[in-house]
Amino acid sequence: MINRLILQVDRLSKAVGQAFAWCIVILTLGTVYEVFVRYALGDPTSWAFDLSYLMYGALFYMAGAYTLARGGHVRADMFYRKWSTRTQAIVELILYVLFFFPGILALVYAGSGYGLESLRLREVSVNSPAGMPIWPLKMMIPVGAALLALQGAAEVLRCLVCLKEGDWPARLHDVEELESQIISQHAAEVGDGTGAAR
Repeated sequence: MINRLILQVDRLSKAVGQAFAWCIVILTLGTVYEVFVRYALGDPTSWAFDLSYLMYGALFYMAGAYTLARGGHVRADMFYRKWSTRTQAIVELILYVLFFFPGILALVYAGSGYGLESLRLREVSVNSPAGMPIWPLKMMIPVGAALLALQGAAEVLRCLVCLKEGDWPARLHDVEELESQIISQHAAEVGDGTGAAR
């Protein structure tokens, strides 16, 4: 039951993160277009700067929970990977309670006021004459933080399951770091004896 709940939260984070990953494509196309018209045609756009920080900001806010679900946030791996799974779970649980949730819940609270005020004013960018609306980006602050809090709750449950069962519950595997692939490949080669000759 708990494992199913964890995977459901992981799936939500994955869906949101992958949807907002398209911001990279939009950002790239907008930047390429801006470079072309600026340097080849001598006619820069009035909206490229706003587009770049809106797309990057949206990706940053909304993909945080997905990154957390994939275990992709920064940690001191040089120590962490040497610990037993039980020690890893205890340390993570303590860090979530002491640091993660106070900061994220403060961001939800403060970001809600900030985002709602921007929505009320229908705030637009003052950085360019295009006047692009920025209130949707500011509304993403509390939404992204709430998704991070939800994923953080799933990570706490993951720690509790690890403490009870002695092993980490499964994560979704939609993408994998190259380093992880190399380690797995090396372990397989050593396991079947083919790595000894290299």
